[in-house]
Amino acid sequence: MHSFSLARLAPLFLAASSSARFLMYADEWHPTRPTSPEDRAGIDHVVLAFAMANNTAAFQPKVPISTIRSEYPDAKVMIAVGGWGDTIGFSQATRSESGISQFAADVAMMLENTGADGVDIDWEYPGGNGADYKQTPNSLKTYEIPAFPKLLSAIRTAIGPTKLLSIAVPGKAGDMLAFTPSTGPQIWPSVDYVNIMSYDLMNRRDTITAHHTSVNGTLTTIQAYLALGCPPEKINLGFAFYAKFFTVSPSCTASSALGCPIVEAEDALTGADTLTSGAWTFESHHMTPIDVSLLTPSYDGTCGAQKNTKCPNSCCSQYGNCGTSAEHCSGACQHAFGVGCTDPDVFGSWMVAREQGVLDEEEGGMYFLDEEEGLFWTWDTPELMRRKFMEIVRPLGLGGVMAWSLGEDSHDWSHIRTIAEELGKGNWAEGARPRPGVEEPFEEVPGYEEDSVYDEVPVFEKEPVYEDGPVYDEVPECEDEPVYEEDTDWGWLRI
Repeated sequence: MHSFSLARLAPLFLAASSSARFLMYADEWHPTRPTSPEDRAGIDHVVLAFAMANNTAAFQPKVPISTIRSEYPDAKVMIAVGGWGDTIGFSQATRSESGISQFAADVAMMLENTGADGVDIDWEYPGGNGADYKQTPNSLKTYEIPAFPKLLSAIRTAIGPTKLLSIAVPGKAGDMLAFTPSTGPQIWPSVDYVNIMSYDLMNRRDTITAHHTSVNGTLTTIQAYLALGCPPEKINLGFAFYAKFFTVSPSCTASSALGCPIVEAEDALTGADTLTSGAWTFESHHMTPIDVSLLTPSYDGTCGAQKNTKCPNSCCSQYGNCGTSAEHCSGACQHAFGVGCTDPDVFGSWMVAREQGVLDEEEGGMYFLDEEEGLFWTWDTPELMRRKFMEIVRPLGLGGVMAWSLGEDSHDWSHIRTIAEELGKGNWAEGARPRPGVEEPFEEVPGYEEDSVYDEVPVFEKEPVYEDGPVYDEVPECEDEPVYEEDTDWGWLRI
């Protein structure tokens, strides 16, 4: 591998793209959207999730694209296909050339029918380690690895050069089965953006506590894709608008919160969720303290902070439904809104974690171990998000950022505002142009002229000095790590 300085190349990448992207997923399970223009500012791509991978052509989004365009008039509107747990359509399509061609044609038909500006392929994951990895082992999915680049190439041909094509890709090295030194160069030319899920870096297949989206963990993830030749201007660094919690071993203490054993979070035989871990979004009903004196009995089987009602004789599930099953009474059962919960009080624990969270300055992550409830928490803060811009996005010359998902930040939209503020600052590197609408002087770089097209990379007489972030003299090699791990907590099953 040739040695080179990413910091030296960053201004050229960013000058070529002229501004950094802000791509936002909007999913159907968290439908709240900002009503104020100030809370929408900066978002220039909206990705509606999800179309089913085995019924793509017929998809129509629950929120009309015309509505999204009215709220984000300057944004590109895309549709995501797949998502966690939806692999069968991809697996079937990639078994044959004819299947690949049909899938690509279905995607093109979906874009034509909906008027969307592009498609995001969210296959989790080509080659295995998906939700069905116990039922269909990775050894039966090896054909998907060479087929994945062919699928993307066929989609690009079918939708043409004017429509956008992006891919959502795993953050954990063990899940990067289809992203190798041989497949990478076949993948990158077909796509416009690579949306790196640099979160869920701890999930239910792990056995000890760790940060799920720290600064250092995110940097390692981004470096892995750069090492595979992914152009940095195509990369969108991923942010998560949720915390994660895990039930820990009784031996865990606050002084040993990181690297502490967790209770088995996934059934070893079936791969099923044991309901001892989960995700906790930054929505108002998760972030606002409860006044139990104001609760009224539920008469329609629903419950929780959104309804301000309580189940009189049963549990209130995480998703706001009364019942007595294990799924209702564990897995973030809402203790204040029912009776009979058998798991820790996740809501109450989160209230404590928010107030007493511990900053891991070295790794760049926030965490808390609640000894009383036996829960470990890990999450991102606006301050740590700013560090990711300063230490990763700007010095590495990344093309932009993405976030999952819009409605999950609806408590106060503070994470979205933080990202917009960072993007609006400009000064990505010497020579980068500010984002549209930002009043900021253009700073020239020797050999670069604004609005010019270069056949060759201009030669610097003197290397610019970059004050923000580290300089990487060489992209690290991506090590093979055949560890079977997965994302965890996506709500296709709503109890």
